Formats: sequence, C-alpha cells, structure tokens
Amino acid sequence: MSKLRVDRELCEGYGNCVFQAPDIFDLGDDNVVSLLKEDIAESDRVRVEEAVQSCPVAALLLEER
Repeated sequence: MSKLRVDRELCEGYGNCVFQAPDIFDLGDDNVVSLLKEDIAESDRVRVEEAVQSCPVAALLLEER
C-alpha cells in the first residue's frame, strides 16, 4: 500500500488529478486539492501515479510504505 500526500501551499487548483482520479482527489471551495483517500491500494496505484505526474506544480507525492 502507498501513502498519498499533498502540499496545499504548492497546489494551484489545476484539477488534473481530479480529472484522472475523482474518487481520490477533490477540489475544495478554495480551489485547493483535498484527498478523499490517503492510503492507496495496489490496484489503484497506476492511475494515482498518473494523476500525481499530471500535476503541473508537483504538489502531489505518492510514497511507498
């Protein structure tokens, strides 16, 4: 299982991650990403990695546990 983190200070609200994995990411009223899940199952890893890589400001990090 992997751990997902977001740097809310870096996030600029592009929403690429929400488009890639709307069950994992959400944009709040402040247009900053929030995590619906932090613990990422192996079955979701590939698409979450793609969402993390799609962030233009590198505000997301997926860590191996």
